Amino acid sequence: MKNRKEAIVLATLELAAENGLGTVSMQQIADKVGITKASLYNHYSSRDEIVEAMYEFLRKASKEKASVGMPDYDGLKPGMDLKDILSASVDSYRKIVKDPQMLLFYRIIMSERSINKAAAEIMVRETETMIGATKALFYALQVKGIACFDNVDVAAFSFAMGVHSILDYEFDLSFSGGTVPGEMMNDYIEEFSRIYCKKASD
Repeated sequence: MKNRKEAIVLATLELAAENGLGTVSMQQIADKVGITKASLYNHYSSRDEIVEAMYEFLRKASKEKASVGMPDYDGLKPGMDLKDILSASVDSYRKIVKDPQMLLFYRIIMSERSINKAAAEIMVRETETMIGATKALFYALQVKGIACFDNVDVAAFSFAMGVHSILDYEFDLSFSGGTVPGEMMNDYIEEFSRIYCKKASD
């Protein structure tokens, strides 16, 4: 059962990559997998449900391939370098979103999000997951005395959205054939760290 569901997910990803998610029908998916349409409906009730399952499956798989586990907040100690911590956090996230299948999925979803509600919901969910993870990290940094934020939630939101925007920009540059500036993310993290490290030492 699990392998069949994965086959359906991957077939849908392949079809969407070829012609766009909006053109993919349940019949096409069934044909691609080699099952009847009725059998497909035994696994998923709609294409949107398949897309949601695709997001869950690919994100989990990319995390496992990238060996990205739960952050070790207990390992954070006063005096640790804020820039190093933030850089490591961003690098872990990059490994997840840069996985080839995950990257292909994001390309599809990003192209569909303005016309497809399910695609927009996935982008919102991914952004909120990123913001939530950043908030958890920033609260740990505050408690450990590594950084000092006037408002942890606002600082975390600002950092997460900044990273998100830079990744989107890098993606657009790469896809359009432009040159991605290697120092862009590093400069952002360095400036962010400079501001909050200074406050922590005041």
